[in-house]
Amino acid sequence: MKRIITVTAGLTIGALALAGCSSGGGNSSDGVAEDGSLTLTLSAWSVATTPEFQLLADAFHEKNPNVTVEVKDYDPAEYNTLLTTDLAAGKGPDIITQKEVKFLTTFQEGGQLLDVSDVALPDGIGGADSYTVDGTAYATPYRQDSWVLFYNKDLFEQAGVDAPDGSWTWDDYDAAAEELTANLDGAKGAYEHSWQSTLQGFANAQNGADILAGDYGYMKPFYERVLKLQDDGAQESFNTVTANQLTYQGEFGKQKTAMLPMGSWFVATLIAQQASGDADDFEWGIAPAPQLDASTTGTDATPVTFGDPTGFGINANINEDKVDAAKEFLAFAASEEAATALAEIGITPALLTDPVVDAYFATEGAPQDELSKFAVQTHETLPENPASNKTAAVQNILNDMHSAILSESTSVDDAIAEAESRVASEVG
Repeated sequence: MKRIITVTAGLTIGALALAGCSSGGGNSSDGVAEDGSLTLTLSAWSVATTPEFQLLADAFHEKNPNVTVEVKDYDPAEYNTLLTTDLAAGKGPDIITQKEVKFLTTFQEGGQLLDVSDVALPDGIGGADSYTVDGTAYATPYRQDSWVLFYNKDLFEQAGVDAPDGSWTWDDYDAAAEELTANLDGAKGAYEHSWQSTLQGFANAQNGADILAGDYGYMKPFYERVLKLQDDGAQESFNTVTANQLTYQGEFGKQKTAMLPMGSWFVATLIAQQASGDADDFEWGIAPAPQLDASTTGTDATPVTFGDPTGFGINANINEDKVDAAKEFLAFAASEEAATALAEIGITPALLTDPVVDAYFATEGAPQDELSKFAVQTHETLPENPASNKTAAVQNILNDMHSAILSESTSVDDAIAEAESRVASEVG
């Protein structure tokens, strides 16, 4: 279902949330029939190319024939703003997909999310803590992407460089990037996309850092090593990536780079692009993300990485006759049954039991080696975004710092000092 919603220029998500809180709006009795059957509405984005939403809706309906889940499609670039507009107007969906954890508190503080602490979640599910504020759960995870290292096995073999084996630190990664670049004809050893996540996410997680604390000196070594890779030509420069609007899918899929640190969502994309011909036909694998030091390397250890979950919350103004069904949907989406179905289409679910991982790698085109399976299943994944109303503002400042350093317009020390000063004065 396509929806076109016009938003007045200048409205912020925070302002819209306050409007939603004061409107008293919500879903009416629409969607509940006299025979007890009902329709739940679910917010989503890019439904035509993001099959997980309809898959979960259809699977839940099959188990609960009296409940229909209607998927509402929003523009992914304006998702949070458009969704908050609907909530403010009292026509928001019953189930609110949490696209970005950093906006959870916007909805929660606006009084727009129901307490879902009583929804039972399976043991071992990841990402649940990201939706907890002051001990109360306002959403439940169904998906948990983690950042790993994709690598082109063919290019490694061509360059005569030993492929990742799960024991790599960042020093090993840098050395491989340099050697690959020297031995390959035109391809770079590594590609780092322009997002701040590609560097700061690892620096935060592997240093056990709290971005809200306002001290970012621990990021300096990460920036220094990436600047060296850029200057040596072992990866494309930040300025080239941004000016030429390079995509990580194109750089890796067209074999312009041998290594790509990226979120596990890329598995499904790469499989699809190789099948369609949008990516070259080559053998690839997945390794754990390189580590800060050797203490978390090797297949007998647990590598540290980062990633935020995707989850479902419930509109606080939902018709009370729908609440139980909505909570049942949240529980189903977190279940092993749903996780297996998601894994079968290349989505990384929040629950990674052995049957789920088997389904994930049974997808045609997925790598079959044991290291790839280890990398997807075994990791300590720390959240990129704390559940705080300060997170969005801090991340904006850190993004400015990221661009200033990698564009080489500001020195590492000066950019970090400026970010720390801004967080202290603008966020507190």
